[in-house]
Amino acid sequence: MKYLLLIYGNPASQEAIARARDQVMAEVDTLMKELAATGELVGGQALAGPAESKTVVVRDGVPAVTDGPFLESKEFLAGYLIVECDSVERATDIAARWPDARLCAMEVRPIINEVTA
Repeated sequence: MKYLLLIYGNPASQEAIARARDQVMAEVDTLMKELAATGELVGGQALAGPAESKTVVVRDGVPAVTDGPFLESKEFLAGYLIVECDSVERATDIAARWPDARLCAMEVRPIINEVTA
């Protein structure tokens, strides 16, 4: 089954990552190589910060676009991974090893319907 691992950040976690960038990137690189070798890595990306996001809502057929994320929160979606593994336990193990789990949070969600082009 495929799982979406949502990587969350906040200002404090981003500062911690910046201070220990080489160590954090080495941890990420090690985990990414492991997941690629086991065939569990499907993909993933880092995302731009919330200051660069737009929120789009449509009400009564009229779109409204605002700057920033939908919710007012210190936490924000910083990136994601998609993994394909045998169990939710394995997916949560992978999330627990991601540096951001120590610094802010990781969320694991099963992907129930895959959209293809």
